[in-house]
Amino acid sequence: MNSQSAAVDGGTLSSHAVIGAPCWVSLTTRDLEAVQSFYTAVLGWEWRVGKLGDRYRFASVDGVPVAGVSAVRSMGDTAFAWTPFFATDDADRAVSRGYERGGTTALGPISFPPGRAAMLADRDGAVFGIWEGELVTGWEKWRRAAPAFMELHTRNAFDAAMFYAEVLGWASEAEGCCEACYEDESVVLRSEGEIVARIHSGAVESAPDPAIRPRWQIHFAVEDVEACARAALDHGGSLVARAAGRPEITLSDPDGARFVVYARPAG
Repeated sequence: MNSQSAAVDGGTLSSHAVIGAPCWVSLTTRDLEAVQSFYTAVLGWEWRVGKLGDRYRFASVDGVPVAGVSAVRSMGDTAFAWTPFFATDDADRAVSRGYERGGTTALGPISFPPGRAAMLADRDGAVFGIWEGELVTGWEKWRRAAPAFMELHTRNAFDAAMFYAEVLGWASEAEGCCEACYEDESVVLRSEGEIVARIHSGAVESAPDPAIRPRWQIHFAVEDVEACARAALDHGGSLVARAAGRPEITLSDPDGARFVVYARPAG
């Protein structure tokens, strides 16, 4: 499908135009009002209800869409967590490829007009979502502003990159697809030349670490990392870890969902 046919009515961008690229981040919670108050205090988010109904809220900063939050009555034994979503041109095919390559499917594909979504896990158990259809209004601003960055810390970066490349079409011949390459001991994913995600597992000569619990971690760019940490503690969250030698802190919200705040790059 070419770029002209990848837009839907009204010029809104479709997942077909950016195959394999991170296209959204979403959080599950049991209490929408509480989580809205927390992230407003910590990250300055504003909220609105969109096409997915009253149990799903869209967050934005200065008019730029940032993330979505959905309310669920129960998660059973599953932890509340931030989940990255990747664009696909065929949700059914992506789910099938994931299964064939040793992954699992937790949900879907199911219809969420204006698109279809599924939740999967890779071979090591890291959870991610896929989205086929119309992207959120203002998505181009989301990508340019880069309010969120995805990072996978896993046992074997090369093995994980091969899995995602085969499931999501990275480095394929499809127009608009992402490029993946090895840089600075990480697999780096680029969309239209911009770095949008990293996969890492330690130094190249290191053996896979069986103690690592693979997971995608969402990083949010902020002006003041320490102020975000203080606000999180004041509103029922917790400080999980500080990065050594760089302005980056891992926090968790009142439900235990972890996320990272890092200093917004200058310029």
